[in-house]
Amino acid sequence: MFLESGGIRSVPRTGDVETFLQGIGQGSAKPGKSMSAKKKREALENLRRELGDCKRCKLCRERDKIVFGAGNPDADLVFVGEGPGADEDHQGEPFVGRAGQLLTKMIEAMGTTRDNVYICNIVKCRPPGNRNPEPDEIAACNPFLAGQIEIIRPKVICALGKPAAQTLLDSDEPIGRLRGSFGQYNGIKVLPTYHPAALLRNAEYKRGSWNDLQMIMAELGWGGKRSAKR
Repeated sequence: MFLESGGIRSVPRTGDVETFLQGIGQGSAKPGKSMSAKKKREALENLRRELGDCKRCKLCRERDKIVFGAGNPDADLVFVGEGPGADEDHQGEPFVGRAGQLLTKMIEAMGTTRDNVYICNIVKCRPPGNRNPEPDEIAACNPFLAGQIEIIRPKVICALGKPAAQTLLDSDEPIGRLRGSFGQYNGIKVLPTYHPAALLRNAEYKRGSWNDLQMIMAELGWGGKRSAKR
């Protein structure tokens, strides 16, 4: 669907990811299912070392820093965006610019903090001019995104924006149709919502985004309520 339109196969599924993780030193253990938080952190560190000074796609040519991901390796909730921006590229951390500041407020409104969730992107290097990642770039990063998710094995993934949602759900539907209901990625519930950058540009999206976050809160037992899509 989304990736296939660019001639790329879809994101790797659980069996492929487990084989990949075993190949970088995770042994025969099932990632994310019976691992302690310490082991998950070590597995993520191993995955980052495997990524190395990545030159697997053309995004390496103009990047400053690789932005791997940050947060709780044992998180119940993982946020996945599309790619680093200028601030993230400079600092090497995800979601630290204006959109990241808004994401922090959104997380706090859910009754938790950034330290309790995990945040990453579908590509680890900044696309030039903050354009959307291209299918070959997404494909190059797929094993590492899939590895992060399989190690952490959260209860819910919140896909921020169209590229992340379409990649995780292997869909070509627009974000306005994808948001407001759960899909699945390797047996994990995925709820797409608007990217925080879109909320900065379009304040009318904020109500729908908060509705989506409340659905995640309810799913996780964080005191939210299930709401109809708006």
